[in-house]
Amino acid sequence: MRSFVEAPYPVKLSGWALFKGEPGALEPNAGVLPYDVATPLFSDFAEKYRTVWVPPGSPARYHATETFDFPVGTVLSKTFMYPRGPRTGAPEGSAGNGDRSRRLVETRLLVHAKEGWVSLPYVWDEDGKDATLGLVGTTVPVEWKDARGEVRTLAYEVPNANQCLGCHEHDKRMTPIGLKARHLNKPFAYEPGGENQLARMVRAGVLDRAPADSPHSAVWNQPASGTLEQRARAYLDANCGHCHSPHGPAASTALDLRATADTPRKLGVCKPPVAAGRGSGSTLLYDIVPGKPEESILVYRLKSTDPGVMMPEVGRTLVHEEGVELLSEWVRQMKGSCKD
Repeated sequence: MRSFVEAPYPVKLSGWALFKGEPGALEPNAGVLPYDVATPLFSDFAEKYRTVWVPPGSPARYHATETFDFPVGTVLSKTFMYPRGPRTGAPEGSAGNGDRSRRLVETRLLVHAKEGWVSLPYVWDEDGKDATLGLVGTTVPVEWKDARGEVRTLAYEVPNANQCLGCHEHDKRMTPIGLKARHLNKPFAYEPGGENQLARMVRAGVLDRAPADSPHSAVWNQPASGTLEQRARAYLDANCGHCHSPHGPAASTALDLRATADTPRKLGVCKPPVAAGRGSGSTLLYDIVPGKPEESILVYRLKSTDPGVMMPEVGRTLVHEEGVELLSEWVRQMKGSCKD
């Protein structure tokens, strides 16, 4: 593994030596640790493979609710890919691409450089042998088969480096999102046997400690992992909470969709939008109306693909039907009325 903390950065992803052997196989090099999150951000049905590397002897500092404090030199990677055949149902992030069964599209690096966190998107070549730095973004045509074996097509949008700040902004500065205790406190299929991710990170020198009472998040599509509310809140936390928080770029909306939000009003229940316009469908009055997802702005915006209406604003071009149904059911079972 090579670390770069200032420009110029490698033009090719292979220049970082994150992976050994052929880069397209995504087999982590020594010291590079794969990880997963309990409920991932929806990205047009892409599968993702994540890794973290910290300079030897410099573990990240644990935090119970916020992103861990990573040292300068840290490199985070997230590779987006689509299956070449029908989806197998394997857990996201549980394996790389050793059998070349997936079409690699892009690998995004977040690097803790001297001047702060830097976003570097790398676009994979058609043959999947290496990826090239693409700071201006691009569009990649993708075709894959879903779980039913049906062929789907997509003009996948690789964001430019500046667009990454739209999700990763925290108090006006770039920061990682997924590396929080509640997202990581779960098993991972490490070789030769599975292990809790926080425990493995401590053992690997990536994290300084992991208290036994660390919080954990529900898995949005696994009913056994939590109640309907817990799974819906986990989905909002992963997909919306990084922007809709007191520290995010959508702080002015006064909508807090993090898992730590502690009142219905912060979540948008019977809360009028700060700015209405097309995002409210011109007729919807509240972010969430108990019992009525069809009258809730939050559901309306998740169901839209109109760039001037949809939420999240970047990172997707398709509707996540399963996520919309989960949140609709959560709102449908809410008690109360906005007329009280």
